[in-house]
Amino acid sequence: MNEDWTNVVVRLGGAETLKVTARETKAFLRPREITNAVDLLRLILAYCLGERGLRSTAAWATSVGLVDISNVALLYRLRQCGDWLAMLVGQTLAAAAPQASRGRMIRIIDATTVPKKGADARKRNQLWRIHSAFDLPQERFGHFELTDQQAGETLDRIPVVAGEIRLADRAYLQPDRMAALIEAGADFVIRAGWKSARWLDAKGHPLDLVAELRKAAARGLIDRPIWIRRKHGAPLALRLVAVKKPAQAAAEARRKARRGAQRGGHQLSKQTLDAADWVILVTSLKPKDFATADVLALYRLRWRIELGFKRLKSLIGLKGPPGTDERSARPHVLAHLLTILLLEPLIDELEDSPRLAEAA
Repeated sequence: MNEDWTNVVVRLGGAETLKVTARETKAFLRPREITNAVDLLRLILAYCLGERGLRSTAAWATSVGLVDISNVALLYRLRQCGDWLAMLVGQTLAAAAPQASRGRMIRIIDATTVPKKGADARKRNQLWRIHSAFDLPQERFGHFELTDQQAGETLDRIPVVAGEIRLADRAYLQPDRMAALIEAGADFVIRAGWKSARWLDAKGHPLDLVAELRKAAARGLIDRPIWIRRKHGAPLALRLVAVKKPAQAAAEARRKARRGAQRGGHQLSKQTLDAADWVILVTSLKPKDFATADVLALYRLRWRIELGFKRLKSLIGLKGPPGTDERSARPHVLAHLLTILLLEPLIDELEDSPRLAEAA
């Protein structure tokens, strides 16, 4: 709708700003079929967010009087817009960055993926990976980085905000990167597996984590110092917080562990079954500042980024981009990221999603 589109242009800085950024990134150099950057952006978003193909989008643009352009020319324009859309995503993120407040920012990090198109990509399991940070209490995506499957999930990929508390799943238990976060003035709460790290006691001796869990089975709770050996530098002094799962959740975790062993064709160890009964966390937060219950409550917020990804894929409709050329696939994904950022302030009007402003 024209009124809605006018509001989008204002949110992105206005027509003159779009003109400048489009020229800087060489997305729009001279007026031809498309006379200005605003119309170019509207055309690109219409194609990326719609169900139409190139030919149908070009026909739509002609029918509404936006621009008379061929499908070949539209594809060419799309391939020139990757850097421009990346700049717009970055500017929108910066404009929504939280101001300093009394509480600490909670930053949940994770990644989601969409498949690449084409028979060869499917055969090789190739995909696009969207590395993300979801910030609380604002409940907004605070960072995006788009890579292919070659770039793994790393704890320090997202820039550190001093004072933040970073929440992450077990894939991010990376001791040297955890040390880098602490040095940058941040704290973290990270899920752990029983054999995810080389656990040490206060004397630097190997620690049998499963034995510690078994000793605490009756109490159902652990909160104690622990050390992790690093590849570089001295062992990392942290805090182990573990809580025993409810019976039903523990039974489900054991069932998944058995099923995973069957699929992988390996023998399931007694240690894995025992550890499946527990939620194991490591954190740099000090007991005097954050009690055991506080650490557990913080980690339970991690599901908020899963809701954010659900919005991105269901509400915005992000799927695997069409075509196999990176020059057109990258703008397609970036267009969806830009759209979720523009819609987030309106999210309460679109769905029943209670806020968690008190979380921080």
